[in-house]
Amino acid sequence: MTDRKLELYLHIPFCARKCYYCDFLSMPRNIEVQHQYFLKLREEIKAFPHPEEYSVISVFFGGGTPSLSPAREIVQTLETVRECFHVEKDAEITIECNPGTLGPEHSDGSSQEPAIEGCGSAADKGSGRGKLREYRGAGINRISFGVQSADNSILKSLGRIHTWEKFVREYADARREGFENISVDLMYSLPGQTPEIWADTIEKVLSLPAPPEHISAYSLIIEKGTLYWERYHEDAEARARGDRPLFLPDEDSEDRMEDILKKKLTAAGYHRYEISNYAKNGFQACGRSWESLHNKGYWERREYAGFGLGSSSLIGHTRYRNCEDLDAYLKDRSVRREETVLTRRDEISETMFLGLRETRGVDMDLFRKKFGEEITSIYADTIRLFLKQGLLETDGAYLRLTERGIRISNLVMSEFLLD
Repeated sequence: MTDRKLELYLHIPFCARKCYYCDFLSMPRNIEVQHQYFLKLREEIKAFPHPEEYSVISVFFGGGTPSLSPAREIVQTLETVRECFHVEKDAEITIECNPGTLGPEHSDGSSQEPAIEGCGSAADKGSGRGKLREYRGAGINRISFGVQSADNSILKSLGRIHTWEKFVREYADARREGFENISVDLMYSLPGQTPEIWADTIEKVLSLPAPPEHISAYSLIIEKGTLYWERYHEDAEARARGDRPLFLPDEDSEDRMEDILKKKLTAAGYHRYEISNYAKNGFQACGRSWESLHNKGYWERREYAGFGLGSSSLIGHTRYRNCEDLDAYLKDRSVRREETVLTRRDEISETMFLGLRETRGVDMDLFRKKFGEEITSIYADTIRLFLKQGLLETDGAYLRLTERGIRISNLVMSEFLLD
């Protein structure tokens, strides 16, 4: 066994349909194309150089909507991972699931998934428990549900395919199948959303039987190339100028939503460990906190290998990125399209920009050991200014954003990017 830890990300780009706000690399495709994709994905995993040098601590199936695809494709891909890599016994293995895609009727967006022997009754398959049972049997131990809202009219306006009631049923199914680590993704600052509607969503999530161990909450960003950009980018620009938007919540309402989120989750026994992420207090049976090990790896710049369309990797001092064209990915044996060797200045910038996302902040001693220089000498003027403005604070061990700093985190963190 090696001490060189590695995280794996497997990108599954397929979805039932594109949500109106989504600019991720995702697309609807039939089951035949999905099968060809998984064959290529497993081929790419097998081609990874020197896997024996690593010990895998986390695996993440992201998308797109991994739960849309047949369970057997996910299971076989995870088997390939285990054949090629040493996966630690207590590795965190996550799959993203969108409510409404766990039933067999959504395996390819149009046709039934063939029955899999040993998956339980027909009623189980129809409820989504068949897929969940397959995941659990394969060793997947964490589910991340993309819920976004408990308000059905808002879900419809987002282009989501599920209702709140559908999510509640599938969440209950996941608990019945033995999943003890569940994360829920939520969105706020949505068109037509008020602080009261947002508060109701949080309360409903916290009222679930056995509430989720982890909650991610993201403010809507209007991205180019999406249907929401066509509808709302002028509204978003008006808000950025300080004008009152017509459809989006104004700045004061967004601030209220952030306050509601923090207060309700803190009162319910969660702690904020990253700008957009909250974990239940306490520890898992393995002694690890409920914080997402995989996501923390990105913020702490651990090595990770990405497989699949458009995925990224960080190996040593080099970043890689795969091609984003599906046809090219399926046909070309060489899927990597970008390779960037990071300079010392690049790595310092990333350490600060990513590390400040965590509420504990940047470990100043670790920074000094890694780069041979104090943070306060490299960024003396920037740190002095932000400390004075109350946007940063330090206890001598960590440098972190204050509550005020978190409000304008992108602006603050951008000042730590070295030209």
